[in-house]
Amino acid sequence: MRDHLLPSSPGFWRSPVRGPRFTSVLGVVLLGGITVLFVTGLLSYAAYNPNLAPVNDKTPDKGLLGLYLFSWPTDPPWLYRLTQGVHVTLGVTLIPVLLAKLWSVVPKLFALPPARSLTHALERISLLLLVGGALFEFVTGVLNVQLDYLFPGSFYPLHFYGAWVFFAAFLAHVVLRLPTALRNLRELRGPRRDVRVEQGELVSPRPADPTVSRRGALGLVAGGSLLLFGTTAGRSFDGPLRETALLAPHGGSEPGGPGGFQINKTASYAGIRERETAQDAWRLVLVGRGGTVRLSRSELLERPLHDARLPIACVEGWSTSDQWWEGLRLRDLAALVGHDDPPDVLVESLQRHGAFRRAALRANQVGDARSLLALRVNGKDLTPDHGHPARIIVPAAPGVLNTKWVARMTFGEL
Repeated sequence: MRDHLLPSSPGFWRSPVRGPRFTSVLGVVLLGGITVLFVTGLLSYAAYNPNLAPVNDKTPDKGLLGLYLFSWPTDPPWLYRLTQGVHVTLGVTLIPVLLAKLWSVVPKLFALPPARSLTHALERISLLLLVGGALFEFVTGVLNVQLDYLFPGSFYPLHFYGAWVFFAAFLAHVVLRLPTALRNLRELRGPRRDVRVEQGELVSPRPADPTVSRRGALGLVAGGSLLLFGTTAGRSFDGPLRETALLAPHGGSEPGGPGGFQINKTASYAGIRERETAQDAWRLVLVGRGGTVRLSRSELLERPLHDARLPIACVEGWSTSDQWWEGLRLRDLAALVGHDDPPDVLVESLQRHGAFRRAALRANQVGDARSLLALRVNGKDLTPDHGHPARIIVPAAPGVLNTKWVARMTFGEL
């Protein structure tokens, strides 16, 4: 068999588009994009307040990886909407850039010998971890956005640990390759040369006739990214723009009216039984150091009600604009069971299916005057799909912590 027929031979890879300058442009785009993805991903994890163990902690063995965690703030109220919207939309938008980058360096994965020096060995190892980590993170992220949990285990620990492995390999690769990438980019400013003159291990010694220029290939990648951006970004808005989010088919909204905003989990999906939420059956149970209080919905409506305009934002990247919520302040409910200084609270739902049937909120979230046990939205009673008879709404909190179909609230030590 001739050498050029083997993937380990440079002559096997004949595209004239490959070259150090082409891959350097893609690499610099990913350098900025992946850094933003990593930071917003860590912020997304912190927003769950995972130190409220064991209720909110989906990664109990995180160890030193959780050193940066902090109590998630309630201001600005659109904070999670921004960070998670950027995380998901940017992640989807970068897919064509990532695929083009992997295609541009694929000859290096088969190059022999495996290591020519210690530096080269470290680069090869970082490249393997980088490729594997990138594919794992982007694939699991897209599947989570689509609510297709085809991977084994929980999304939260898999994506969290995978992100650290991927970013460590990414950082090592940047340290090893950034000087070369910058040098290649500086050369782009010089006189334009024929692609066959370019040197480097990614340049084929026997290139095929070009069918597209490198600029054309970069334009194709940019066009793919713009297309994905245009069919993803709309999930962060209400109204006509949401209809453009073709890559977010799950969820929906009630047809018009005060409940005409995004619903991710319906009452039917969550296993809510109508008889449990009926006026004469449902009671909110409040537990604290002052004892236990049970209140019907009518009794709750007789108490002073407050309102707040707040959005909802979900880990899948979608969000709503501000809705007008009306209900009882969480800090007032805490006071009913003996907590004048708002403590942490454990909220339990009637739902039977899905994650976060129990969720905890920090004292700073309970104490915020805009944090409500909502009974109405946009001037009307909550509908079953929006959490009737009562739901939590907290500024800047991830959607899953805004528990629907609330049954019990336990204030104090969790």
